[in-house]
Amino acid sequence: MNLKKRSENSDLRIEKNKGKKRLPKFTIALYILAAISAVLYVIFLCSEAFSDFFNRYIASVLRAVLAYLTGWIPFSLAEMFVILVPLIIVALVIYANRRYADSWRDVFVFCGIILSFAGLFFSLFTFGFASAYRGTRLNEKLGIDRSDVSAEELYETAVILAENVNREAASVAFREGGFSVMPYSYYDMNDKLIEAYDIACDKYSFVQRLDSKLKPVMLSELMSYTHITGVYSFFTGEANINVAFPDYTIPYTAAHEFAHQRGIAREDEANFMAFLVCIESEDAYIRYCGYLNLYEYVASALYSADQQLYREASAKLNTEVKYEMSAYSEFYEKYRHSVAADVSGAVNNTFLTIQGTEGTKSYGMVVDLAVAYYKSVR
Repeated sequence: MNLKKRSENSDLRIEKNKGKKRLPKFTIALYILAAISAVLYVIFLCSEAFSDFFNRYIASVLRAVLAYLTGWIPFSLAEMFVILVPLIIVALVIYANRRYADSWRDVFVFCGIILSFAGLFFSLFTFGFASAYRGTRLNEKLGIDRSDVSAEELYETAVILAENVNREAASVAFREGGFSVMPYSYYDMNDKLIEAYDIACDKYSFVQRLDSKLKPVMLSELMSYTHITGVYSFFTGEANINVAFPDYTIPYTAAHEFAHQRGIAREDEANFMAFLVCIESEDAYIRYCGYLNLYEYVASALYSADQQLYREASAKLNTEVKYEMSAYSEFYEKYRHSVAADVSGAVNNTFLTIQGTEGTKSYGMVVDLAVAYYKSVR
């Protein structure tokens, strides 16, 4: 009798255990990977040399693999994911209600599964991109001395850039009283930028050589209200660009996102690398875009430092270039005041600050690199 009761109780416990939800093995594997990533991230924080090594020899492989895996897809996988997020959330809620609503234990198991995917995103970021934020600064790699700049130095740099803008503008087509016209498709631009990057790779050994494809964003018009002109999605390896902005901004933005894709993470450094790549191009329009976009950064800083010198520098621009800049101001007015821009700006600023940079202010710090660069080549 006792043996029979023990057997029945044992069978009941087995049946109960069968009904209990457990974390799948893949979820446990993702948590282990996230734990390894956390340790790795701490090492990045402690060692610049290790960050450089990891970025160049390990993270570069993951970035290249992701870029190749997603490059053949004709649309942005990252954009599609963002678009589908609401549907994914609804589907998960319905699925959880049907499969994981029997007990609090089931709820916790479901939450554990969801958190494991957040851990996967963290792991992809850590293994593919985080080390790039903690490595040697770009100015050190280029061998230039970065320091505080004076209004006079800003003026001298702005004049040099204006002269180069004017020279390249002679080979550029402009709409009457307005924007310049990119004389080829985005796909042709992609090829020209890859060629320019190949030249830059020969000149700067720290730049990763990679044949990749740009992803024009389908919802570029809506994206414009966030003031985002491009974004590198580390979890898909894609360089995404907003094609609703004027032509002259697009090659420079594309070169900037390509810089991220090649392991240059800090925004000011990606901006300056984009400039260096653009001016290496054999195409006059891409060179024009590189010089003009950097001029705008320097001129903005000069305006804040000395408005008289700013006016003197601006006076040196060709009439067509002045029209281009004026047309951009009119274009941007539509998007200037936007709640979406405030939200995206706050999120981006927080992310960049966590990575040890100066937040969204770091974009404009390309000015320091520009001044240091032209001081070094005089």
